[in-house]
Formats: sequence, structure tokens, C-alpha cells
Amino acid sequence: MVLTRDFKETVKERAARDPAFARAMLDEAATAFLNGEPHVARLILRDLVNASVGFEELATETNRPSKSLHRMLSEKGNPSMDNLAAIFGAVRKRLGVAFEAHAVEIG
Repeated sequence: MVLTRDFKETVKERAARDPAFARAMLDEAATAFLNGEPHVARLILRDLVNASVGFEELATETNRPSKSLHRMLSEKGNPSMDNLAAIFGAVRKRLGVAFEAHAVEIG
């Protein structure tokens, strides 16, 4: 019998032990959001929150209920810009990174 691992558990463990991977996930979430793919950004953020901050601590840091944060970062979530900024800010702070946006021409 072949043993398999849950993909989400694998991502969570890798992000928890590999800071570069966690930063890449945050970068990917921000890029997806800025490129008009908020649903992708929410799901990446959800996995990253699970691997780094945790929803209970995120609730404390953002002054928002944990259950609401879970809904915001669900497949059908619809967080406001203020909530999304608070989530990105808390994860960014936990990972010790800053954002720097660059515009590139599409040609």
C-alpha cells in the first residue's frame, strides 16, 4: 500500500520550516491579487496563515474574529480591502519582509 500525504499538510510543513518558501508564497499571493486573481490570492494566503501565524493569532493581530478570517480566505470569501491589507500586513510582519511593487509593460 502506498502512503500519501495531504498536499495542504505538505505545504504547511514546508512553509513552516523554509522561510524562503514562505516568502515566495506571500509574493505569489500578492502578485495574484494585483494581477486580478483574488480567489487564487485568498487560497494561497489561507495556506500561508495556517503555516505561519495561525488563525487564532491572526485574529488577535488584526482585531477580527478567527471565524470571519477563515471565511474571508475561503474559496468564496470576499474580504474588504481593509481586511485583506490587515491579513497581508500580519503575515508580512511575521515573515519579516516588506513589499515593493514594480510595474512592467505588457507588450
